[in-house]
Amino acid sequence: MAAALAVVVFGSMQTIAAPAPASLDSLLEPIRAEKKLPALAAAVVRGGETVAIGAVGFRKDGGTDKVTVLDKWHIGSCTKSMTASLTAMLVEEGKFRWDTTLAEAFPELAAKMKPEWRPVTFEQLLLHTGGAPPNLDADGLWGRLCQRADKPPLEQRAYAVSELLTKHKPIAKPGAKYEYSNAGFMLVGHAIETKLGKPWEEIMRERLFKPLGMDSAGFGPAASVGKVDQPWGHTKKLLGGLKSVPPGVQADNPAAIGPAGIVHCSIGDLAKYVAWHTRGERGGDRLLKAESFKKLHTLVSKEGEYALGWVVLKRGWGGGEVLMHNGSNTMNYTVLWLAPKRDFAVVVCTNFGGAGAAEAADQVVGELIQKFLQQK
Repeated sequence: MAAALAVVVFGSMQTIAAPAPASLDSLLEPIRAEKKLPALAAAVVRGGETVAIGAVGFRKDGGTDKVTVLDKWHIGSCTKSMTASLTAMLVEEGKFRWDTTLAEAFPELAAKMKPEWRPVTFEQLLLHTGGAPPNLDADGLWGRLCQRADKPPLEQRAYAVSELLTKHKPIAKPGAKYEYSNAGFMLVGHAIETKLGKPWEEIMRERLFKPLGMDSAGFGPAASVGKVDQPWGHTKKLLGGLKSVPPGVQADNPAAIGPAGIVHCSIGDLAKYVAWHTRGERGGDRLLKAESFKKLHTLVSKEGEYALGWVVLKRGWGGGEVLMHNGSNTMNYTVLWLAPKRDFAVVVCTNFGGAGAAEAADQVVGELIQKFLQQK
């Protein structure tokens, strides 16, 4: 009886074991070499599983340390959908509403903030229609944030939010104009950490990364100071060639705008994240209901393309509406494409943020769609 049971259990284990993902290295390397990128990585998700993955090139241009599929990539503004997802969780729990206003979120600042900010809602900020500025250059605020880059992230954001809301008016009437803005996501992120009493980074780890098994996820430059233990970011030299940016405060934007774009993670963990979103509307899970995924993925205005943390486009290969976002801190580049109707997604990362990075990523995406979706 015991032997028979062992056979059944063993057979069951064999049945559920997923095949190892196919390697994408031979597809990626020619594109990396042609575009002169230091490194390039990609993954394909189908049916909720990573079916192909690869990483080629070097952590530092001119170096000898090769990247692997376990290396961590800076995903820039792809962080925005993560902050929006976290917001949706807290809305489900009743801690916030989509129409929670800045006056409600920051009661201690309400009397001091410019009155035009008071009625701005979370939803408007996450849609880029809340009047948040496209940059924080006004009156030298960005420079002051960079000078404070060594301060604790929550302290950086508290300063930035106070400066923005008390000294500057929204650039447009709330809901009247689309203006892509990191500052809008910063405002929501700081409202979340203020409400929960801990830094946004800690909340993200607890509420999103850990439940999804994204053990590699972190914030800011992935490499250790003085080491080439993870990919370095790169920019273009004035006279041609690549310039490696060593890890440190100059290797990323200040943590003040962290909720808009400072996450890093492995290509495999990024694939887990897009798989979660790709399948979310099919029934949700313990983290987020299907209705919340639908809310995040749905356009509010027919004239725009931005939902809550996602760009919504129509593509024939995706069976209609697809989700997309890209991100760059000018030293790295990442792009995500999700086709929920086809249960399919592609992610591509490179440790270069200049001209050519997006073109290379788009070429990879096109070839992966052709290979794994249109010819499956």
